[in-house]
Amino acid sequence: MNAQFVARVTTWIDGDPDAQDRATLTTLLEEGNEDELHRRFDSPLTFGTAGLRGPEMAGPAGMNRYTVRRATQGVVGWMNELGVDSSRGVVVGRDARHGSEAFNDEVVAVLLGAGVRVFEMPEPLPTPLLAYCVKALGAAAGIMITASHNPPQDNGFKLYAGDGAQIVPPHDQAVERLAAAATSPRLADRSSELHSVVAPQVLGEYQRHFVERFGVPFGSVLRVTYTPLHGVGGVSLMDLLAAAGFGAVTPVATQFVPDADFPTLAFPNPEEPGALDHAIATAERSSSTLVIANDPDADRLGAAVRGPDGWRVLRGDEIGWLLASELLGDLNATAGVLATSIVSSTMLKKMAQDAGVRFVETLTGFKWIARAGGDDGLRFGYEEALGYAVDPVVADKDGLSAALALCHLAHHLAQQGQTLLDRLDEIESRFGVHAVAQLSLRCDGPDAMSVIAASLERLRATPPTHLGGIAVSDVIDLESGWHGLAPTEGLVLELGERGRVVVRPSGTEPKLKAYVEVLGDSGPDESLVEQRARAQAQLSAASEELSERLKF
Repeated sequence: MNAQFVARVTTWIDGDPDAQDRATLTTLLEEGNEDELHRRFDSPLTFGTAGLRGPEMAGPAGMNRYTVRRATQGVVGWMNELGVDSSRGVVVGRDARHGSEAFNDEVVAVLLGAGVRVFEMPEPLPTPLLAYCVKALGAAAGIMITASHNPPQDNGFKLYAGDGAQIVPPHDQAVERLAAAATSPRLADRSSELHSVVAPQVLGEYQRHFVERFGVPFGSVLRVTYTPLHGVGGVSLMDLLAAAGFGAVTPVATQFVPDADFPTLAFPNPEEPGALDHAIATAERSSSTLVIANDPDADRLGAAVRGPDGWRVLRGDEIGWLLASELLGDLNATAGVLATSIVSSTMLKKMAQDAGVRFVETLTGFKWIARAGGDDGLRFGYEEALGYAVDPVVADKDGLSAALALCHLAHHLAQQGQTLLDRLDEIESRFGVHAVAQLSLRCDGPDAMSVIAASLERLRATPPTHLGGIAVSDVIDLESGWHGLAPTEGLVLELGERGRVVVRPSGTEPKLKAYVEVLGDSGPDESLVEQRARAQAQLSAASEELSERLKF
């Protein structure tokens, strides 16, 4: 084994605060297990979507106490470089995943030891509540230990800036640079005068704000089924809905209590096929007409609606259109901004223009969407991956307030004898059929990222001339920038006035993703059903052709 590599491993072992992780790496070194050591050391975790995310394991390629310790030191150094007043404090929170409590403890100890004030969340709570507290407390930053909707073996470290939104470049590179240079930190415990727990009144203000905004004063008879998918959203959302007047909410008992193993799910993500099966079965028994679901850290919202032909799981874009239709009535040209990202449907732009409200399109991720409003403020933002921001008091996607807003809309539609599906019909009748789909190609193994990059490069070198019978009118390399956006990895295939395709690597998992949108091209006498069927057929054909080109 290369002596320089052995020295790297030994240096890491010497600094690792976790006895079990030290023992694991020492054993691998003594056994000469070079392949496994290279897996753990050759590709260290890097700051991707506003932080770190990866499998829990010893070594720099994994989430572990040492990785978290160094990342926290990077945050301290970053705040010092910016000249941020540490007395403003850092809000620290966690979800209920394996390792989250120990990682949370590590963050608190490093911050206190560095003389930074800490506001610690009182228990495992949803990520949006931490984002809210950063703004509400005027904190300098926020750190959330969570892997959101990733598989059970993963965990993560999410960093928020003082505006309550996820950090953006170049701040992520600065934190990473300073974390890599970290030495042994001074640690302190919770007896420090710099430590405090976020008061119940602060979290209570969150609830009061959204009850005032989306509550039903005399109560609602809307029957709803809710699942937190074994995550931390359960109690928070049930309490919020009850306070807002929604008393006929049935929780999914088998998925309500936080469980880091996510035993009833293949993947703890409401986007995944079958993720809402338990909820729909519960909804059948409870005669619910609406199913709502949060991902494990409750920053995303999934939904299904009972229709004449059974249950229909709503796509992320469709929930975005519905929420926009609910919120646009409160807005005008001077009341803020609507925003979505380049991987979402183009429908929101049309809705905003029709209402005379400013619209902004951003790069992928809520770190961009949350700041799209600038000084005018973001009044509504969404991304097709089930992320929604319905109120500027939370500068991030928030599955709790979005769930309440959707229930509020469903309640008022029910009073008029309508459903959410009726509202979708109204939207597409007015603005045209927008058929959307997402392809997600996962690649496992140590060479996953290079395999994904090679697939994208093949598409860049030989793009298709047609997809689903629709001509590709233009190919845009996002690395060169587009519409004033910062360069990023990915391609856009324009389909003229009939839609577009965006292909990009995932920022959080080893996946290549494609977002396909086909706009309806109706004949003069076609019904909405016929328009949708034709657009869906072209969407399916385009998706199949693209999938064949991208396959690994």
